[in-house]
Amino acid sequence: MIKTLSSAQMRACDRYTIDTLGVPSLTLMERAGGSIAAETQKVFSALGVNEALVVCGGGNNGGDGFVAARLLQEAGADVQILCMAEKFSPDCAAVKEKFKGEILQRMPRRRYPVILDCIFGTGLSRPVEGTELSLIRFINAAGAFVISADIPSGLNGDNGLVMGECVRADLTVAVGGYKHGLLLNDGGEYCGAVVAAEIGIDTSRAAGAYIAEDKDIAAFFPERKRNSHKGTYGKVSIIAGSRAYSGAALLAASAALRGGAGYVELCVPSGLFSVYAGKLPEVILTSFSGEDAFRYCEENLEKVLSGQCVVAGMGMGASFETYKMVKYLLERYTGRLVLDADALNALARYGTDILKEKKCAVLLTPHIKEFSRLSGLTVKEISERGARAPQEFSAAYGVSVLLKSAVSVLCGEEKIFFNVRGSACQAKGGSGDVLSGVIGSLAAQGRSVTDAALAGSYLCGVAGELCEQELGQYSVTAGDAIAHIPAALRHILDNGRKN
Repeated sequence: MIKTLSSAQMRACDRYTIDTLGVPSLTLMERAGGSIAAETQKVFSALGVNEALVVCGGGNNGGDGFVAARLLQEAGADVQILCMAEKFSPDCAAVKEKFKGEILQRMPRRRYPVILDCIFGTGLSRPVEGTELSLIRFINAAGAFVISADIPSGLNGDNGLVMGECVRADLTVAVGGYKHGLLLNDGGEYCGAVVAAEIGIDTSRAAGAYIAEDKDIAAFFPERKRNSHKGTYGKVSIIAGSRAYSGAALLAASAALRGGAGYVELCVPSGLFSVYAGKLPEVILTSFSGEDAFRYCEENLEKVLSGQCVVAGMGMGASFETYKMVKYLLERYTGRLVLDADALNALARYGTDILKEKKCAVLLTPHIKEFSRLSGLTVKEISERGARAPQEFSAAYGVSVLLKSAVSVLCGEEKIFFNVRGSACQAKGGSGDVLSGVIGSLAAQGRSVTDAALAGSYLCGVAGELCEQELGQYSVTAGDAIAHIPAALRHILDNGRKN
């Protein structure tokens, strides 16, 4: 797992390293500048150049830039610094005096193949303006390979939102480790490739969030024993579908089959039984009350209480009948319950307090609009709060929450995970149904709902990446993603067991 921190957590770790461990702040700045210079040398080598402009602010991020410029110059590079700041932090002022090259105070006409962005760090909390805004625009218009120190200037370090305007980096050197803002919202669009630079800041005391890697996910898929049977791998019951959204149920059930559960049961309204009959011969098809949509019936729901996992909500309609079904499952079921789509919309419409009365382990899988309805927060507020919004909801209701987005945020069991795997080709109807089916399948095999969500979102993300490689970004369907799940799992296992 790779740890990622909020800006406040990183500042606290920095302070602890300096004040308690006794590492001088200037030593950390020298190490940071050294890491940035080393990555710049690699870029020089790749591009076949040896010159750069370093754009520095007056804070400690600018100090990192002054150190990097000095070290590059000492290594024989042609380096100039552009600095229009009028005030400097003490450490920045100290390292500025050590740089013996030219410091420009106005934007040059000369073209540079490489520009280092060292204007702002993660502490930015206001929209950029004035001189700094002009510098950001200058960098973006320069046509150079851009390397940002710690975070692209203008990007919020906690939520990844652009603070007015932002440097578009080709490479970001994350000093001390990853920050949330490099991953969330606009972060992936502006950071380019990200390299974490270890400089000796002790982050072990910070809770932080985590990014899974292949080896972490591979651990959830041990080699199966030969002496096993379908009962060994659990049963997942999927309650989904209506006449208006019949495909959602099929996508979820098909994905659950690929996820490895021993039994996959698909529960559909009786009036639609013939629509589903024979579509997935490997699935147990069960008829529930209802014609075009589900009708609440306790006798039907009792049938799924003995299984290891129930997944509900996809394409059901957010009616009061759906709400009563969800309420029944929360109050009676003792296994693992995954609620998606219309199950979430019904909760938002008729009341979320029943989540506090649950007897089962619950995972909610909302996209941002669904989470807005559940939480009462606007989409803007959710984006601004970053990981805090799902974390606070998870803690308040005692449920796990997978907030789906380009980088999904998973909160549960007092931990936070970011899933960075996936492709824009998955921004299409049906992708959420596939994800819920896979997660339910993994939970049925004995994983906690949090672990199932972590492994399932990662697996579906890799499947999406493989789809993009083969089919491009535009033409991929949710069914294509299901077909690529086996290859995605092989990819994860092959890579994960090597490391």
